[in-house]
Amino acid sequence: MKNILYKNTNISFTDSGEGTAVVLLHGFLENKKMWTEYVDLFSKKNRVITIDLLGHGESDSLGYVHEMEENANVVNHVLEHLKIEKAIILGHSMGGYVGLAFAELYPEKILKLVLQNSTSKEDSQEKKLNRTRAIKAVKQNYISFVSLAAANLFSENNRTRLTEEIEKVKTEALKTPLQGIIASLEGMKIRKDREWLLKENRFPVLLILGKKDPVLNYEESLSQTQNTSVKLVSFEDGHMSQIENKDELKSILVNYFE
Repeated sequence: MKNILYKNTNISFTDSGEGTAVVLLHGFLENKKMWTEYVDLFSKKNRVITIDLLGHGESDSLGYVHEMEENANVVNHVLEHLKIEKAIILGHSMGGYVGLAFAELYPEKILKLVLQNSTSKEDSQEKKLNRTRAIKAVKQNYISFVSLAAANLFSENNRTRLTEEIEKVKTEALKTPLQGIIASLEGMKIRKDREWLLKENRFPVLLILGKKDPVLNYEESLSQTQNTSVKLVSFEDGHMSQIENKDELKSILVNYFE
């Protein structure tokens, strides 16, 4: 576990292994611990960096809106500190939004981009409204909001099958401070549409989707791959492919990182 200051704000990260650098970015209400099992695997052949994004895990909040661009600058700050010039970026959900912002701001530093259960599309008006409602809900009942939000990331059929794993996700999610939750919801709500990045073909992009994802509509997500060279992998489950489809995901990523 390592720490670095970014704008006088503590940022926590890990750095393991040797080889081509792979940066793993967690999603909303998650933290770098979600990648522990994956780090053990990937670090056999790659240098693996995990970062707690602003207001998550052991990284502090920075103001009241955590823009995706600000998080991307945090990622760049860590890479510069580690003297890493190019890296493969993998982002889960919100981590994918940060990965896309990084790709726009620092395209020369991207070897490959993996969007796992994520999208290059901006929030629809309805989703923006839902983010505002979520901010209100978490202010009113923090524990209830976080517990429900964590469980609702899984496909319905997995909510009974994976009860132990869901409890672990909830436990980690409940470590996320209120300010970090609100600032991230605000940041996701105002994020830019970056579909154009997928069409530019500056670097290889892998999009991983769940057909029963309760957060991202599968059919709608497919549309962003049209007329692009994006490689698509679809699983039969929900938003948490790293848990719901663990073995298949590991195999796909190990091959993709080579």
